[in-house]
Amino acid sequence: MPAVLIIGASRGIGHQLVQQYLADGWRVIATARQPADCATLRTLGAEAHQLDVTDVEACAGLGWKLDDERLDVAILNAGVYGPRHDGFPTTVEFDGVMHTNVLAAMRLLPMIAPLLIKARGKLAVLSSRMGSLSERGSASGSLYRASKAALNSVLIDTALTFGPKGVGCIAFHPGWVRTDMGGAGADLEPADSAAGIRKTIASTPHSDTARYLNYDGQSIGW
Repeated sequence: MPAVLIIGASRGIGHQLVQQYLADGWRVIATARQPADCATLRTLGAEAHQLDVTDVEACAGLGWKLDDERLDVAILNAGVYGPRHDGFPTTVEFDGVMHTNVLAAMRLLPMIAPLLIKARGKLAVLSSRMGSLSERGSASGSLYRASKAALNSVLIDTALTFGPKGVGCIAFHPGWVRTDMGGAGADLEPADSAAGIRKTIASTPHSDTARYLNYDGQSIGW
C-alpha cells in the first residue's frame, strides 16, 4: 500500500488531499494543529498527528514518530498569508508569516526527505506563483511573496541534497482556490486543485533538480 504524508490537513486543499488519497486506497498520515481536527482525520481513516509547524519541539517529535517510515509522497501544505495590507510590516506579522512558511520548511523538509529515498518518492510544497521572481508583475502581498520565494529556495536546496538520492522535489502553485486564504471569489474548488496536484505528482518524471509547477503541471519560472 503506498503511503503519503500531508502536513496541514485540517481544511481546504490539505483536507481534500487526505480524502482523495484515502479514496484511492493509500495509507495517509496527516497532521493538524488542533486535537478536534486530528479526531476528524482519524474518523476519515487517516493516521493523524497533532502538529504546530512553528513549534520546534513538535517538529522534532514528528520526526521521531515517523522514524523508519517509507513514504511515496510527502506534501507540506501548512502556510499562512499574513497581513492583507502592503504597508510597514510589524515584527509580529513578519515572524508569523516567515516562521510558518519558511522556518517550518527548513526544519521539516530535511527530516521528511530521507523517508522518500527508498521509494524514490516525491516531496511537494504548496508554494504560490506569487513567489516567482522571474514572472512577478505585481508588488501586492509583498510579505507573502517574500515568504514563498524563500520557501522555493529551501526546496531547491533540499533537491540539491536529496534529488541525486532519488527524491523528486516540486513547488506547487495550487491555483486561486476557494479557501479561507483564497476567498469566495476564487477560481477553483479545493477538490479540483487537490486532484490536479495529485495527478501532476504522479505524472512528473523524476529529476535531480527542483521543479516549480502549476497544479495542472504547467511550468513556472523561478
